[in-house]
Amino acid sequence: MRAIFVAFLNALSKAKRDLGFLVQKEFKQFFRNSFLPRMLIGFPIAAILVIPWVANMEIKNINLSIVDFDKSTLSNELIAKIEAGDYFKIAQNAPSFESAKECIYLAKCDIIVEIPNDFEANMLSQSASIALYANAINSTKGTLGAGYLSNIIAEFSAEKNAKILNWQGFGTTSATSANLSNTANLGNLEILSLYAYNPHLDYKLYMIPALTVMVLTLLCGFLPAFNIIGEKQSGNIEQINVSPLPKSLFIISKVIPYWIMGIVVISVCFLLAFIIYGFASKGGYGSIFVFALVYILVVTGLGLVISNYSNTMQQAMFVSYFFILILILLSGLFTSIKSMPLWAEMLTLANPLRYFIESLRAIFLKGDSLLNSPFLWWDLCALVGFALVFNLWAIVSYKKQS
Repeated sequence: MRAIFVAFLNALSKAKRDLGFLVQKEFKQFFRNSFLPRMLIGFPIAAILVIPWVANMEIKNINLSIVDFDKSTLSNELIAKIEAGDYFKIAQNAPSFESAKECIYLAKCDIIVEIPNDFEANMLSQSASIALYANAINSTKGTLGAGYLSNIIAEFSAEKNAKILNWQGFGTTSATSANLSNTANLGNLEILSLYAYNPHLDYKLYMIPALTVMVLTLLCGFLPAFNIIGEKQSGNIEQINVSPLPKSLFIISKVIPYWIMGIVVISVCFLLAFIIYGFASKGGYGSIFVFALVYILVVTGLGLVISNYSNTMQQAMFVSYFFILILILLSGLFTSIKSMPLWAEMLTLANPLRYFIESLRAIFLKGDSLLNSPFLWWDLCALVGFALVFNLWAIVSYKKQS
């Protein structure tokens, strides 16, 4: 029994020594390439600095064509109110509807606002109408733009109706005046909207966690695959194949460096988010790093699996792009999973990015953590399952050939 225990300790010591040499080799190989260390720092910096401003779902600078047939004081006040915000710009004051349609056709305008004759007179009788014609080639911009305009017009109508009712109440009997006053109060129903977790509706706050996941996926998914393919093409991997080194130890030595690099990358992302945008995680960073450690194992394992079935860099690149593109599109990074068709929503259950992005947003925005949210544990268990599957698959599929 003692001999078995001593043999086990000797084997463990040898494995630890071999693993140390292999990890040291990986770091030397990584830093020998002057481009990779720069990309490790430069890519997250570029992503956090640029993409939150570019990948913005807020609709602004909507060009309007105004067709004002009324030319009244009230219609001019409405146009001024529309133009006062940051969302709309008056691109054309069209003399006719056909001229405005030509502006839409030439893509110089997004929405036509048609104010009919007798608009001011009809407002006094509380039966006025305004026509909106939106360019729906970009359905999101058309729908949201028309919605914004409808809200502004409804607010304008409520303000004017209140003034009209108050004006009509002067000089009447006390009973009539009281009734009109009650009507005015009912017409001025005030709605107070409170936005939980993102009170200023800043889309960048929503995107930062997802962009961090994307950067981590691209770096820790591509680089391990390209690393092994590079060794295959240079012939260096043959020295590993003819050695008595276990396959599991070789795969672990490929995972550990990118584990450490992934933690550096996610730290850079959140540091930049705080310095540049003032965003900090409401749930702390302990749970985030726990999820990150597991998720790095997932994407690194996937990259190693891809490299085991690829013989050239081109093969590894095409397969990696295919899988990572599908995973990103089905992750809820840019669009809500609930808005997807049922079959696509079911597919997202097999997507590790979904679990990490949802968890990261819950921690970063809502203030959840592994200490107070049981739902995060389900996501963590899912990621652990993916990590085990991909890394065991990488070990089994790696073929040592002399």
